[in-house]
Amino acid sequence: MEKILTKEEIESLLAAIVEGKIVPEKELAAGQASVSVFDLFNNDHQVLVPNLDVIYDSFIRYNRVTLSNRLRKIVEIKKLGARPYKFDDFLKTLPSPVCMAIFKIEPLKGAALITMDSKLVFTLVDSILGGSGAPAVTEQNRMFTSIEVRLMEKIVKDVLADMEKSWTHVVQGTKMNLLRMEMNPRLVTIVPPEYQVITMSLEIQVEEVTGTMEFAIPYMTIDPVRDKLKVGTQLDSMAIDPKWHSRLAAELVEAPVELTVELGETGITLNDLINLSVGDTIILNKDCRSELSVKIEGIEKFTGSPGVQGGNKAIQITSDLLS
Repeated sequence: MEKILTKEEIESLLAAIVEGKIVPEKELAAGQASVSVFDLFNNDHQVLVPNLDVIYDSFIRYNRVTLSNRLRKIVEIKKLGARPYKFDDFLKTLPSPVCMAIFKIEPLKGAALITMDSKLVFTLVDSILGGSGAPAVTEQNRMFTSIEVRLMEKIVKDVLADMEKSWTHVVQGTKMNLLRMEMNPRLVTIVPPEYQVITMSLEIQVEEVTGTMEFAIPYMTIDPVRDKLKVGTQLDSMAIDPKWHSRLAAELVEAPVELTVELGETGITLNDLINLSVGDTIILNKDCRSELSVKIEGIEKFTGSPGVQGGNKAIQITSDLLS
């Protein structure tokens, strides 16, 4: 081992202590004053991940539409808040039972976690199967069946597809891959227990029932893209759902509308109306060979000629009045 002090230096140091030129207690106190404790797992700078909530804002816009379409019900999603945890501490906060999905964010390192409480799981499953979406209270403490887990796997894949679109604004070519579904937190290890994860809690409301979904992403996964998040994540493009226009158009095309054909008009007294009987004839103001008015939701839109098609009464459009 290499000697730090020579024999002469050690003798000089001891002589200085004997003569009172150096006071060991003061030297130790001065040395300790310059030492600061630095916890590699709980330091504050790891908590500050700029603009990460913007990714979740984008996800909420996407997933609100996706989940509403799958369930055929009105779904509302809002953020409850983000906070850091040691991974082991985060697992202790999870309710029981809980549905967990472990997924990979390519090309970032490590795996991440999605959790859903039992109330949300049973509500989603019941809605998918055509129920009211209000699970029985007695069900909420039992474990999930294999069929329920498979149905939740479909929901998770929808969630990952929407998260993938949200992360693409930060990391081009992002791919979200589901690794496996799990119900027991003790069997989940995405990072060592003392490593830090950044969580985001979302409240999902399906009509009158609410549940909680949580994302847990290791800090070590996010750290490589901190600079990209810091300089901005193309907020302008994320503020508007780029596919919203096409989705809205697709929904409008499927919207039912009322179509009526007006054969004609006439005036009649209340006395004549009361005295009408089978076989009476009412004379309208239009000839049977003239074009008829075609109305959409009460607004005159086309004109057409009456006829018969396949044994059914029909109207052939001849002109567009609004073109």
